[in-house]
Amino acid sequence: MTIAGSIFLIMLGAVLTWAVEWDIAGLDINIVGVILMLGGVALLLFGLYRVRVTREIVSPVEPDRERTTVYEERRYTDPPQI
Repeated sequence: MTIAGSIFLIMLGAVLTWAVEWDIAGLDINIVGVILMLGGVALLLFGLYRVRVTREIVSPVEPDRERTTVYEERRYTDPPQI
């Protein structure tokens, strides 16, 4: 699921928790909304973690030199890098 999908789950859960006032026998709509919001937050954090890729690059010419950490941000429309 993408970041947009997780935001959709958070919004759907918020609507079910605070805006819907009808009851179904054997099902609490408020609890379902809270579960959807928590799942959406977990997926959002996981999606943000996957977007940010950390790579350590060591110069082959100067191996004694300090390692440089490069943060690379990718978008879904970028072609895959090998």
